[in-house]
Amino acid sequence: MSGPKPFEISKHVIWEAYLRVKANRGAAGVDGESVEQFEADLQGNLYKLWNRMSSGSYFPPPVWMVEIPKPGGAGKVRVLGVPTVADRIAQTAAAMVLEPEVEPLFHPDSYGYRPRRSALDAVAACRERCWRTDWTVDIDIQGFFDNLDHDLVLKAVAHHTDQRWILLYVERWLKAPLQHRSGELAARDRGSPQGSAISPLLANLFMHYAFDTWMDRTFPGVRFERYCDDMVVHCRTEAEATVAVDQRARVNGVGGSGSRAAASRAPNTAIGDAPPSGRHCRCPATCWPR
Repeated sequence: MSGPKPFEISKHVIWEAYLRVKANRGAAGVDGESVEQFEADLQGNLYKLWNRMSSGSYFPPPVWMVEIPKPGGAGKVRVLGVPTVADRIAQTAAAMVLEPEVEPLFHPDSYGYRPRRSALDAVAACRERCWRTDWTVDIDIQGFFDNLDHDLVLKAVAHHTDQRWILLYVERWLKAPLQHRSGELAARDRGSPQGSAISPLLANLFMHYAFDTWMDRTFPGVRFERYCDDMVVHCRTEAEATVAVDQRARVNGVGGSGSRAAASRAPNTAIGDAPPSGRHCRCPATCWPR
């Protein structure tokens, strides 16, 4: 008879995670297995996944790298990572356990990848606030998902859960290599692939400290809308907007290959651009959990 598992993971959570993955469908990963093929031995596959995760012996396979053209990108592509079906279920299970711990803490002006919130909600809030203030700062982080700082993500996760298995597998998912069409594996020391089930939650947790908390401490009373790595900040004066652009460029490079920030006033007159600010987050340590 086998002994107790190191980690207590509910079989019900694995089942619910499977139902979500089935509903979302999606492409096969590096193993070529579709959802329908996974279901050919559904009970056996789910038990095997639960058993390995509960024992600590689950290691994520490489993530299939897919390039899709960006709309109007003139040849530019967006790199998506496609985990295997089993790995999507594992990631979804972890996200289901972690999300209730962090969701109530997230900023009310954060809209991306959150329950009962949408881009339309962010646009509606932005339009309303544009009537109240004269200046906006538009911020876009280049290569955000590709350059997430692993250490800071893990620090934030550890602060919000006592479930050791979540921290263990989040670290393994962050480090899982990307597999190109040629079969070549690309090791990763930063980033979390767009397309994985856990990435949106990790991205929001990272940005909660790297931007939302930083904004509240640096510019109290200044309203903003954030949809993952796209932000609009509402400022009362040109001077306040200029300071926001300067501070954003100088202090708070949040993990992308660079960031673009510009302040504007109707009719969209730009007054400044933030230069690239580094590959890793350099926001003040006081913003992050200890």
